[in-house]
Amino acid sequence: MKKLDVQLGERSYPICFGGVDDNETLELLQNNLRGRGVLVVTDRKVDAAYPEIWGRFGGTRYVFPAGEKSKTLSTVMNVCGAAAENELDRKSIFVAVGGGVTGDLTGFAASMFMRGVSFIQVPTTLLAMVDSSVGGKTAANLPEGKNLVGSFHQPKMVLIDVNFLKTLPWEELRNGMAEVVKYGVIMDEKFFDRLEERGDDFFRLPLDMELYEEVILHSCRLKAEVVAEDETEKGVRAILNFGHTFGHAFELLSLYQMPHGEAVAAGMSVAAHLAVNIGLCDKSVSERLDNLLEKLGLPRKVPAAFKSSAVMLAMLHDKKNRDGKIRLVLPERMGKVILRDDIPDKEIHRALEEKHA
Repeated sequence: MKKLDVQLGERSYPICFGGVDDNETLELLQNNLRGRGVLVVTDRKVDAAYPEIWGRFGGTRYVFPAGEKSKTLSTVMNVCGAAAENELDRKSIFVAVGGGVTGDLTGFAASMFMRGVSFIQVPTTLLAMVDSSVGGKTAANLPEGKNLVGSFHQPKMVLIDVNFLKTLPWEELRNGMAEVVKYGVIMDEKFFDRLEERGDDFFRLPLDMELYEEVILHSCRLKAEVVAEDETEKGVRAILNFGHTFGHAFELLSLYQMPHGEAVAAGMSVAAHLAVNIGLCDKSVSERLDNLLEKLGLPRKVPAAFKSSAVMLAMLHDKKNRDGKIRLVLPERMGKVILRDDIPDKEIHRALEEKHA
């Protein structure tokens, strides 16, 4: 089993790479679950796809309707209610088995139940493996915007089994690759080079599991470095939001019908185009990003149904803003980004118009 530690002092935890059926993994799980009340949280799709997996965790299950529309305070409270109904106590542990929605709302519920209990992340999607399962951000959506309520609550461990990827549809793999691409743009040009080199190989059958494990491990390593330096996003961690300010607005305007990865991909493309327009980076950065997104089958345009004025209004509700100013992560070069809150509205509007589908 490969392990990668997220260094956070007393809150440090391992990211473990292994199959949920492996003896070493089962022993690790049992060491964390033994003697505790266990609540496993998942959605209906995962519950139907992996009926045999629940014996690995024991305890009881709470299953909710799949999709972003379930990422609400109501679902979070239902998770807490299920724990209370099953008489779990402060020593209990929640296990999130699923994608980003499952991990976010389970972590949020764990942070509140009995004023905070432990939880384990078992991500089943590529996007959750490379991004949302690591770092301790938990959240629920409000009608006014995405992830507007939440907490920082680090998991006890993250267990990544790449075999889950074999059952994912292409669109889910593409969604995850958007976050993988993000890491190359914001932190590691050599990693971006590697993605360009292997871009055509991610969607060949059978899936190249060694390739996926390589990019997942490296993505987690990059994110762990950032989280260890800035756990609660007071500084450098904000770079992980590249593409997300635009992307969250797209999700909101689509009533969460637009998948997160697609929204982030389009958001990164707009952000890079904006950076070129204001002279912050060379045009080659935007061109390379768009070429890779196209190779991966990800969008590079603002959805046709979204007017630029509506996107900008939605962006004003983004939780990363300060003093009414839209904060954007923009590339200076490949592998290096900067946080800006002084971009004129007219330039943001122009970039949105020029990238409109």
